[in-house]
Amino acid sequence: MEEIFRIAALCVVGTLLAMVVRRGSPELSLLLTLAAVTAVLASLAGALSELLSFLTELGERSGLPAALFVPLYKTVGIALVVKLGGTLCRDAGESALGAAVETAGAVCALLTALPLLRAVLNLLMELMT
Repeated sequence: MEEIFRIAALCVVGTLLAMVVRRGSPELSLLLTLAAVTAVLASLAGALSELLSFLTELGERSGLPAALFVPLYKTVGIALVVKLGGTLCRDAGESALGAAVETAGAVCALLTALPLLRAVLNLLMELMT
């Protein structure tokens, strides 16, 4: 709970600083925004490690093959990267690049989920026979 307050404060301060700097130097404003994003991601490293540990334990206790969980984790990671990348592109005034990042992310997520989709298809085919 305390972590989200620190992250929100960091983001608000970063936003205010970026707004002030943007008038004089838009490039520096973007770099300031990227630095704030990097600081937020670094502060989440511990929480992400704990979350990954739990997900690993969940996968082991479920009795399902780990190969079924890997595409799921990758797809979530792709979604987070795409959201962040698209937003940064839009903040830099490049909405077309933001849309391209989102389109590429959708294609990559579908490709990553393909093993799961194949497993579901195989299961359905077995049930039908």
